[in-house]
Amino acid sequence: MVEGSMTQGAGQGPEVQRTATLRDFRVPAYVHETGPFAHSTHPGEPALPPAEDPLEPPEGYTPTQRDLPVVNRGDTVQVTLDPAPAPAPAQPAAGPGPLYVVGDVHGYLDELVAALQAQGLIDAAGQWCAGTARLWFLGDFTDRGPDGIGVIDLVMRLSAEAAAAGGYCKALMGNHELLLLGAKRFGDTPVNSGAGTATFQAAWLLNGGQKTDMDRLQDHHLQWMARLDAVEEVDGYLLVHSDTTAYLDYGDSIEAVNDTVRETLTRNDADECWDLFRKFTKRFSFRDEGGADAVRSLLDTYGGTRIVHGHSPIPYLLGEVGSEDGEDNSGPVVEGPHVYADGLAIAMDGGVTMAGKLLVQQLPLGG
Repeated sequence: MVEGSMTQGAGQGPEVQRTATLRDFRVPAYVHETGPFAHSTHPGEPALPPAEDPLEPPEGYTPTQRDLPVVNRGDTVQVTLDPAPAPAPAQPAAGPGPLYVVGDVHGYLDELVAALQAQGLIDAAGQWCAGTARLWFLGDFTDRGPDGIGVIDLVMRLSAEAAAAGGYCKALMGNHELLLLGAKRFGDTPVNSGAGTATFQAAWLLNGGQKTDMDRLQDHHLQWMARLDAVEEVDGYLLVHSDTTAYLDYGDSIEAVNDTVRETLTRNDADECWDLFRKFTKRFSFRDEGGADAVRSLLDTYGGTRIVHGHSPIPYLLGEVGSEDGEDNSGPVVEGPHVYADGLAIAMDGGVTMAGKLLVQQLPLGG
């Protein structure tokens, strides 16, 4: 089956073996400050100006084709923060707390805060209030939206707060984490793209890279992203970022895939990292004829009875958005996750970048 290729820490599962190239991760003091609503600036610093328009790709380069629309902030749905968050999830008498997953965020910090409050996971001050609940982000924290670094800072802080309360907040690596890492590490270094000369910098700009994110990107953000896992299995759900079978290229177990991805980033070879990024941008493996078999190939290899993914916006999976240059700007209607592929796949990217919805969902569905 041919896949589409329109173009992911603390509390991140079992401790990984430290390498000489990765310094120990420490949550900086300012990450623990109350109130994520002020978009990520350091204490005492003035508010940052709005993101500038992306620059044109460098002359002579042919970067990867833009995968999805880059929507201006004013074109997207505006979510009003609820001053009275929902009650915290009910806590079981014993065993792990309720399980939640979060779709692609892409820098939309206000929408993320509102969605987490609506599920009772954080309080009005933006602090973890869900006790032993378990929260998984499916990747793609930055690009396209206004405050990707603010999103990362919030997730890092919630990871520490949730762990202190007996729960956890963890995250997977998305293709946009790989893209941002590549843009920072390799810049305009040419890579072998298979379709001409490309660079991470040009691809990042073409796919919604925000200058304000790059300006605020610090070592602890880079270390956190580089240590994210690519695949996990929780309560029978196989969690991945991308709706692709490309994970099978990196190992026959969850541990092997995560180790291979981490080792690839540690070697710091531009061409290797580019190949990893391009494979993680593949999509729609589960959508068309043979999609259920593609899901089963992953479940049979890595375990689980259902796969949960982000990456491909639900409107694209449903065929409601024909192209990125469509004339209909009314915005898709997304009510919740999309179940498809004979009920084996759950899509969680609600299309927040195209005026859709940022999804935070308890599993099992209806729970």
